[in-house]
Amino acid sequence: MQSYPLTEIRDRQTELLEQAAIEPILLIEGSQPKYVVLSAQEYQQLIVRLSNLEEIAFGQLAETALQKSSMVGSEAFTAELQRLAALENHDE
Repeated sequence: MQSYPLTEIRDRQTELLEQAAIEPILLIEGSQPKYVVLSAQEYQQLIVRLSNLEEIAFGQLAETALQKSSMVGSEAFTAELQRLAALENHDE
């Protein structure tokens, strides 16, 4: 990722936006990162990846919670869910 001083935005606007269409660019103020500019397509891809990772994480948390569960009837409930899933898969 290339970086540019924030003060160069006005003078190099076209060039910076063209570069951001290829890869994200980092705008710095002083010596500190201030902003990242990226294309709408790249942003959308990041949102999709984040959503997928959240789904995986929530699924893992649910699985862990179920494995650690000691609720009365949880084994019967899990068995019934598995039976229903097997029926649904069998019908396809």
